[in-house]
Amino acid sequence: MQPGPQALSVSELTRQVRHLLEVSFAQVWVVGEISSFSRPASGHWYFSLKDKKSQVKCAMFRSRNQTVRQIPKEGDQILVRAKVSLYEARGDFQLIAESVEPAGLGALQQAFEELKARLEQEGLFASERKRPLPTLPERIGVVTSATGAAVHDILTVLKRRFPAIPVTLYPCSVQGKAATGEIVAAINRANQDGRCDVLIVGRGGGSLEDLWCFNEEAVARAIVNSPIPIVSAVGHEVDITIADLVADLRAPTPSAAAEKLSPDRAEWLLAFRRLEERLEATLARQLRQWQLQLQQLQLRLKDPQQQLQAQAQRLDELDQRLRHTWQQQQAQRQQQLQQVITRLQLQRPDRLIQVGNERLEQLQRRLQQSLQQQLQQAGQRFAAVTQQLHLVSPLGTLERGYAIVEDQQGRILRRASQVPVGDQVRARLASGTLLCRVEKQA
Repeated sequence: MQPGPQALSVSELTRQVRHLLEVSFAQVWVVGEISSFSRPASGHWYFSLKDKKSQVKCAMFRSRNQTVRQIPKEGDQILVRAKVSLYEARGDFQLIAESVEPAGLGALQQAFEELKARLEQEGLFASERKRPLPTLPERIGVVTSATGAAVHDILTVLKRRFPAIPVTLYPCSVQGKAATGEIVAAINRANQDGRCDVLIVGRGGGSLEDLWCFNEEAVARAIVNSPIPIVSAVGHEVDITIADLVADLRAPTPSAAAEKLSPDRAEWLLAFRRLEERLEATLARQLRQWQLQLQQLQLRLKDPQQQLQAQAQRLDELDQRLRHTWQQQQAQRQQQLQQVITRLQLQRPDRLIQVGNERLEQLQRRLQQSLQQQLQQAGQRFAAVTQQLHLVSPLGTLERGYAIVEDQQGRILRRASQVPVGDQVRARLASGTLLCRVEKQA
């Protein structure tokens, strides 16, 4: 009698099937619509993932779902990274989810990584490809929305650091379907214009979808092919886009881009003063050398009266020539200094250049006037700020006849219902405080 086939218990069968599934599918990405979502007291998530034809049960344990930023809800289209498994107790085929994210966001992230890898392989992120930025830009171009916060932040920083640098705005959309084409067109328009020697391309912060136009290949190619160096300033410091990676310089914010491109005018003024001091020291040293030569010539005079007179006459001539030469050299240096000032005038505020020129002519007097003027302006600004603070001060409100009412614990009352009838309240006036009792709520 032949032995019968060896039978498996149900537990052994389900265990082997589970092992086979987990070995065959190490990890899968599955997209679908969420349904039958439940969150029991254990903190685990149980739901089904379905499409038009099929559905599969899913489980996401508490240790994994605690990292999910937004809890999914019924009907959401999601992308799940999971392990294929089998729930042995019921023999149910299921997915053990390890991460969950909105389906669109996952697709965008995948597109980002694919484009990033391809452009990096082409060498577009290499530092040796990127061009240096001008030390002192003659004109800065800004490619961004005309109504966004980015252009306001850039102009505010430039006004504070170096207001002499002119700015040209090339407006474009920075969000939505049309943004990619408009950004490319704005970059091309800036290059055709040819007035700027550096461009800032960017916008304020936002979600991955909001910033997606800066992850488009067309924008990346436009930045790479731009003859003008480009600083990318997209979003906040934590936001990284393809535009940041291909640009000649990545700034964490639009304000930081303006900081990097603008010199500090205080440092320039300090350097200008040092040049003045070096010029004065050089002229003084030359004058001392000429005086020493004059003294040496006087010692070489012969004793006879006639020769002494001739030498004295010659000495007077040399002295006049020396003075004339010194005056000529001083005039030449003054002219050279004036040329330097004229060139700087094209790059610096007119008022600062005027102060600098006057300082050269009358250093001591103009320095005192400048200090007095700055102190006066500071006093005016302080008075203006003081007046503004007074206008918004609670004390000003009290002086107009209003009162601040507090309960017995010192909390400010805004509604009559906050204090019961019979309780005491404190009314604070512009001068003094009244202790009152609540008789009725109106």
